[in-house]
Amino acid sequence: MPVILATDLIVYFIVASIIYFAFAARGEGAAAAAWRSLKKNRLALLCMAILGLYLFVALLDSVRYRDPVTGEDGAPVKTADGREVWSPQALSLLERSLSGMMTNTEKTYSAPFADKLFAKESIELPDGTTARDYPKLRHPGNHWLGTDKVGSDVLFTALKGVRTAIVIGAGTTLIIVPFAIFFGVMAGYYGGFIDDAVQYIYTTLASIPGVLLIVAFMLLFGTTGFQGGLITDSQLDFGVFIFNDRLFWLALILGITSWTDLCRLIRGETLKLRELEYVQASKAFGVRSPGIIYRHIVPNLMHLVLITFVLQFSGLVLAEAILSYIGIGVGPQMGSWGNMINTARLELSRDPVVWWNLLAAFVFMFGLVLPANIFGDAVRDALDPRLRYK
Repeated sequence: MPVILATDLIVYFIVASIIYFAFAARGEGAAAAAWRSLKKNRLALLCMAILGLYLFVALLDSVRYRDPVTGEDGAPVKTADGREVWSPQALSLLERSLSGMMTNTEKTYSAPFADKLFAKESIELPDGTTARDYPKLRHPGNHWLGTDKVGSDVLFTALKGVRTAIVIGAGTTLIIVPFAIFFGVMAGYYGGFIDDAVQYIYTTLASIPGVLLIVAFMLLFGTTGFQGGLITDSQLDFGVFIFNDRLFWLALILGITSWTDLCRLIRGETLKLRELEYVQASKAFGVRSPGIIYRHIVPNLMHLVLITFVLQFSGLVLAEAILSYIGIGVGPQMGSWGNMINTARLELSRDPVVWWNLLAAFVFMFGLVLPANIFGDAVRDALDPRLRYK
């Protein structure tokens, strides 16, 4: 039985958009011209491949289903009215493909590639005496990045955090961009009362501390949302969907509180673009305002949108760590680099230091944010008409 979270729809939308632009790049137009420019940039292609790998991991972790409960005879268990009983645990394709990494746990901390635990314990020797030594691991050498306090594989936890980062970074930015473009263009192009109203809205939102809005919103809507773990029938809508997803509410409120800066930039750029000769010529020929906005204003704003998209994506991926630290991020049962960093805060103060949890979160976060910035710059240059025709 499939299970679809509200945040899974964000990942599906990103994948569908990439497929759409891949087909569009095969024809003629801006997408095809941008792709021809990108193919000349080897560093951009490498970053695109890395981002594609991250997205593939997120997609694998966004396709999940529940298995039927079977009895001792192997037959499916059914209720009194004949309905099939499904397992409360919905495993994703990532969890199923890495089932050994998920289930091969240890007692507590172990260093990367170690064959013994990280701390000494009292061990009973074959002759009956007791000695302090490092106990052997159940699965020696299998944990490439070590294990955490409860013995879970750190590499598996870091891979589970990829989906959370993609949803927070890309999903929130997808909410920001439509708000910012719509209100910014309306304010800059029409001016007057519309401009005053939009300025009042984004100035009011920008003057309120964002953390307070996020905390208030999450306390109202995100406390009962699904945070990973077991699934109950009461959480399911239509037997398949889980719309009350805490991560979705977090992405939504981050988007609502973060669109003001981009809106301000777009308003200022629109004020300049509406006075240019080709816009004035369009008005003289009788082109209506929606057509001018669609054909002339918005395309010339996309370099600002793309730059802000990349910067917001990077900042939101990093901000998730802060939100998890103050207790309003994702739940502990949902993989998150923020939770890993929060856990490492206490591990760095112990002796000996447990460093691999923090290192794994840092490497995975760095591996996503840096290629995203480099690839975003390359796409911005490829889409900028002023650079294309030089």
